[in-house]
Amino acid sequence: MITLCGFGVSNYYNKLKLVLLEKKIPFRERLLYPWQSESFRQCSPLGKIPFIETDEGSLSESQVILEYLEERYPDCPMYPTERFARAKCRELIQHIELNAEWVARRLYKESFFGGQVSQEAKNEVREKLASGLEGVARLAVFSPYIFGSSFGAADCVAYVHLSYIRQTTLKIFGEDMPKRSFPELDSYLKLMESRPHIRTTMADRDLAMETFVQLNVKYDG
Repeated sequence: MITLCGFGVSNYYNKLKLVLLEKKIPFRERLLYPWQSESFRQCSPLGKIPFIETDEGSLSESQVILEYLEERYPDCPMYPTERFARAKCRELIQHIELNAEWVARRLYKESFFGGQVSQEAKNEVREKLASGLEGVARLAVFSPYIFGSSFGAADCVAYVHLSYIRQTTLKIFGEDMPKRSFPELDSYLKLMESRPHIRTTMADRDLAMETFVQLNVKYDG
């Protein structure tokens, strides 16, 4: 059985949790926090979460894990069947994560975890994030899902990341930057939140955040 290791505050953890639920893959969860990294570096070389444990061994990096799950469990496919369409879906995921989420997460320390980010960093993030979101918008379809008529891997990625990016830009800049790039965002998020596994995962995330806050540990995401 797959064991998903990490904690529910992480959007990358929730990305994989959604994939596991949507693909109907049996799994269990193991709570691990990033500051416990020395205890699991044999499973995740840089001590990062999430990672998974399988009967074949451990595996780290969320996108690598997603690809592994898709190959090992071909039922309920999360990618298009046609080769070029699959590549375009992966391209969209790459842009969401590298050019939007990884830019915005520099602000998570302040937007979610009670820390402070310099004005210089905020200015730089705002400029790069605007560019990254516009790039994502050129690849997104929203008809009605982000990559077409069917729910898939890109939605598991987009929902968890765009939700965090939206909350962050509203708090730090007073502006919903994703909505500026995606006029369809409200209807898309509403559609996504009608899905039972989305609701379950987000409820678990909220509970994980409450538990984390009670720990009173500084964490910058």
